[in-house]
Amino acid sequence: MFATARTQRDHLPDALSARMLADAAQVQAEFLAPEPAARVSLWSQLRAGLGGWSGLSGLATACAAGVWIGLAPPDFLPDPVGLVYQQELEVDLIFGVDETGILTEDG
Repeated sequence: MFATARTQRDHLPDALSARMLADAAQVQAEFLAPEPAARVSLWSQLRAGLGGWSGLSGLATACAAGVWIGLAPPDFLPDPVGLVYQQELEVDLIFGVDETGILTEDG
């Protein structure tokens, strides 16, 4: 019985064979076709460019510290409120030498 089965071959109908090959070709073409690029939002690109959430949290912390230092500066920095309202601001940048002393010095 097995010997008879080995020698006797059943043939696939030509129409079925053609449909199976066409289906296989379509599936292979779908695998080879590039997938369309997913649209990435501007926010996602910015987050990735800054290093992810850890980079954004560091940037937010630095921003908050800058605002805090700008509104309540240490004693050695000039007060920005005085700069805005044009109060008399005296900052000694060249350690007690005034402009007339620089102009009259012998070079």
